Amino acid sequence: MCMGSGYSGMGGTSEKGLGELPESCIAWVLSYLEASEICRLARVNTTFHRASLSDSLWESKLPENHEILLRKVFGGDPSFSTKKDIYATLSTPFRFASHTKEVWLDKRRGGISAAISWKALKITGIDDRRYWAHISTNESRFGTVAYLHQTWWLEIGGSLEFEFPVGTYSLFFRLRLGRPSNGGRIPEKIHGWDVKPITFQLESSNSRHTNSELFFNQQPIFEWLYHHVGDFSVEDSIIPTSLSFSMTQIDCTHTKGGLCVDSVYVFPSTGRPYPLTS
Repeated sequence: MCMGSGYSGMGGTSEKGLGELPESCIAWVLSYLEASEICRLARVNTTFHRASLSDSLWESKLPENHEILLRKVFGGDPSFSTKKDIYATLSTPFRFASHTKEVWLDKRRGGISAAISWKALKITGIDDRRYWAHISTNESRFGTVAYLHQTWWLEIGGSLEFEFPVGTYSLFFRLRLGRPSNGGRIPEKIHGWDVKPITFQLESSNSRHTNSELFFNQQPIFEWLYHHVGDFSVEDSIIPTSLSFSMTQIDCTHTKGGLCVDSVYVFPSTGRPYPLTS
């Protein structure tokens, strides 16, 4: 803990300026701020700059299993000169599984976030262009989305195994009615989502299983929706957490179409607002 910055005595009171505060005291205060705020305050003076480089400061922002994560990223035991370098490295999205999955240290929420492209999902009929189209777009972090023309049988599933730090996490499907970059300019046949809801499921290796349903016709068209499927908890960051998830609307009495599937997201559940639409 930092002691007061001023003192009083027989001769009166003396106040220290910001540049005279101990670096350890400044680093302690900075540890409660976000990385972007730390970088801004590092420009205050040389003392703040040196405090902003403190290993103890940046270690407090690293996941407890960051050494395991680094080995997963680099496939070995990399060497870093500072904890800030480790933080910067883990904050840079790392892709694996043929560039269809991505993880990064979430600066806003703390902990690890993940994204899974539709290409890593098992989608019934995805290679039949009568039913599905593969569309390139800058609206996806992976540069491409899957667009459903029409189908009787909607079945999408996926999985992820990763060493998440201890904490609680939330899983989302990122979906949209209508083609990307359309905005209503091109007529589309968006249909079939008012008959029965889509069923979403999430199961984690801690045996927790959650279900949710969504009538997609009640959602705005031409906007990306982050549908919250469920939450899961991690109690051991050494052991990989296994996730399986799905979205289905299996009813051969009617067709449905006009749906875009982008990706699946995992965010730490830290109380910060999640993106609902984009």
